[in-house]
Amino acid sequence: MKSLFSEDTVSEIRARIELLQENQNPKWGKMNASQMLAHCKFPLQVALGELALEKPNVFKRLLFSMFKSSLYDDKAWKQSLPTTKEFVVSSDKNFRNEKTDLLEEIEKFHTKKDQTEWPPHPMFGYFTQDQWGKMQYKHLDHHLNQFGV
Repeated sequence: MKSLFSEDTVSEIRARIELLQENQNPKWGKMNASQMLAHCKFPLQVALGELALEKPNVFKRLLFSMFKSSLYDDKAWKQSLPTTKEFVVSSDKNFRNEKTDLLEEIEKFHTKKDQTEWPPHPMFGYFTQDQWGKMQYKHLDHHLNQFGV
């Protein structure tokens, strides 16, 4: 599995984002390209401590723990998976601004490649540096594939 801590992988993701067009239609899902770019920032912001999520109850945390490893394994995510309410984007967004902001968040995350201690994820608990890098790549890859780039 590729990692967003790899220089080659970050270059690949940047190039794919640059291929994305504002009016590009998704292969699945409800978001348009601008909304998808906004959505993709949120997991990076959680990892960087810039976005706090509501901590789920014990039952939900147990449920989430059952599929935690699917966040960073080699299996592709299914289309149209549900997302946490804080990551839902339904309002109109400015494509250029969202693209610039996402590229900046990717760069901020990538600069943490030597960080060994990470705060716990509010829903899934602790991830290693390797798991964080793979998970962030997998999320971006999933949504770029959604738009055919």
